[in-house]
Amino acid sequence: MTNQKQAMLYGLGTVLLWSTVATAFKLSLRELSPIQMLAVACSASVLVMALVLLVQRRWHLVFQLSRRQYLQSIGMGLINPCLYYFLLFGAFDRLPAQEAQPLNYTWALVLAYLSVPFLGQRLKPADIVAGLVCYSGVVVIATRGDVLSLTFSDPLGVAYAIGSTLVWASYWIVATRDTRDPVVGLFLNFLCGLPVIIVICAMTSGFDFSAGTGLTAAIYVGVFEMGVAFVLWSYAMKKAENTSRVSNLIFISPFLSLVFIYFILGEIILPSTYIGLVLIVAGLWIQQRKARDKMARASSA
Repeated sequence: MTNQKQAMLYGLGTVLLWSTVATAFKLSLRELSPIQMLAVACSASVLVMALVLLVQRRWHLVFQLSRRQYLQSIGMGLINPCLYYFLLFGAFDRLPAQEAQPLNYTWALVLAYLSVPFLGQRLKPADIVAGLVCYSGVVVIATRGDVLSLTFSDPLGVAYAIGSTLVWASYWIVATRDTRDPVVGLFLNFLCGLPVIIVICAMTSGFDFSAGTGLTAAIYVGVFEMGVAFVLWSYAMKKAENTSRVSNLIFISPFLSLVFIYFILGEIILPSTYIGLVLIVAGLWIQQRKARDKMARASSA
């Protein structure tokens, strides 16, 4: 099997996992509060990433970092998982999965915009067009099709969802200067963020929850969305001979996610969700096309 075929298989595996997590979020949040879910998921994720490092015989790398890099782990851990997942789970707690999930996909566009002031990149006309198309989809979904009223179904839930995209994009901008091994870095970030999450959970919701669907779904999120999916995507990018073909698989995820949301959660998918999601994906495609064209020109030079 060629490296590209392996990359596509890893990428498809990642997309399949990403497609299930919106459903898992909602199943867990039916029984747990957002901070309880985060405590369980983050704990499971730390264990999974530790196991991955042990199996790959890279555990020793955890102890070979500089003092500055350990301090970096604390700072990045406060961003992800602490702040990012608190906002994301808060959005899913307040919004239907079919609304929260597409809104979260706009983070890639936010990343392009934040890269202008923080990374010195230039904003191209394609980025502006992509933003107009993408955020028109956000308005359609957030207003459930009643765009002229601009009345959001849940303003705070929408604010959480949009806020999570800002935090996630900011995290990846900071990560561009991260020289640590990717899995080691993510493991340490989550390990440093976990005590903060545990303390907040103890002071607010507590740990009085029983074994059931909510707990199982939270563990699933930690193992697969926060852990395995990240490792699979890293392998996909490493193996890929044509990264754009692998990256394009991302666009399958939001539509496949609606299938799980409909059949497992029983949400009736609104026409506004389909329209808004198509607009969001179209905007992201426009934005990604610029990056793909740039890579193609560089490879042919």
